[in-house]
Amino acid sequence: MMAILLEEDYEYPLPNLIAVKQIFDDLEIKDVENSTKAELRKEEIVQKIHPGDMVAIAVGSRGIQNLKEIVRILIQMVKSRGASPYIVSAMGSHGGGKEDGQRAVLAGYGITQESMGVPVITTTDVEEAGELPGGQKVYFDRAAAKADAIIVVNRIKLHTDFTGELQSGLCKMLVIGLGNQKGCSSIHEEDPENFAEIIEGAAKLILDKYPVIFGLGIIENAYDRTFHVEAVPSENLIEREKELVKVAKGKMPRLMVPDIDVLIVDEIGKNISGAGYDPNILGRSSVLKEYSLPIPNIKKMVLLNLTHESHGNGIGMGLFDVITKEVFKQLDYEAMYANALACKCIEDAKIPMIAVDKEEAVRAAIRCIRGADKENLKIVEIKNTLSLDKIWVSKRVLEDIRNNPKIEIEEEEIKL
Repeated sequence: MMAILLEEDYEYPLPNLIAVKQIFDDLEIKDVENSTKAELRKEEIVQKIHPGDMVAIAVGSRGIQNLKEIVRILIQMVKSRGASPYIVSAMGSHGGGKEDGQRAVLAGYGITQESMGVPVITTTDVEEAGELPGGQKVYFDRAAAKADAIIVVNRIKLHTDFTGELQSGLCKMLVIGLGNQKGCSSIHEEDPENFAEIIEGAAKLILDKYPVIFGLGIIENAYDRTFHVEAVPSENLIEREKELVKVAKGKMPRLMVPDIDVLIVDEIGKNISGAGYDPNILGRSSVLKEYSLPIPNIKKMVLLNLTHESHGNGIGMGLFDVITKEVFKQLDYEAMYANALACKCIEDAKIPMIAVDKEEAVRAAIRCIRGADKENLKIVEIKNTLSLDKIWVSKRVLEDIRNNPKIEIEEEEIKL
């Protein structure tokens, strides 16, 4: 399970990496608790919850800053209205598309019956909600369907697999998250170019049929911190989310390096992005034909690890050129393949070349770059696509970014 390099591949030194600070808009909510409470006190929101209501709160598989706190505040508000809340998993095929797997994903974010004080239901049974004009069947979680009222909680951001007015957020959670494995697979029968339109149509169908009362949308800034929390009434959910997608796009981080020989990514994971990493930042995808952000020209990509929160789902690694043995030994094939089959992205689950360690992985990547200038290599290392404020670059990269006013070169230096 190791790449085989020649002696000559070790004869040249790898460059040291220098710390670089990328500067983004850092505006954030300083008091998330009171901001969330204020949103939930809005008259058009509180009037939708009645004494005795059974209220399903849908929570997904994304790693969202302050998620546990926001869900806890929402539960308290629902209880204060005399209603009985419970949590339902809304994550499509994630967690292997199974009850235990989805329960483990929620627990990883601190969402448990003990911590929340309410039942946490992760059954993945669905019922047929209806059919779209194009013949696509829409499915909906049975545990949520039994509720008197349904609330969805999710981060709103650009999606990794499609573009359009609606991307990743509240509507997608209604359609794919609460569609579980079956609903997720049904929607992914369609061409990703049509996803935004299909999600809008399916969301309208669900909003008409089920007692969805509002969505709690969260937008994060480029530093992965809470920028905005908004309770959106169901009657305005689709149109308001389209506006919030535009806001989220403006808060996205990006990699401000124009050309990279080898990009080293420390980790990918489902808590970071549905694709393991954000293709809109790295410019590699099995489905996207265009990207919403400016992307670097990257020749080869190396992956070092999976996040613990991903529970062995290494989806996305297939778009890398070389991975380490550490990635390989963590893989949960059942979880990864369930996800890949549901979204029809088998390429994302392919296993790249496996190297023993970081050095071997980088040297293998360099060997596969035709005409590589080994004395002037452009190498960049990032933690993941959510954490782009501090990155590491080789000396040759500094020449390309030195005059960028949004980049600060620091003195810290490490060996590759």
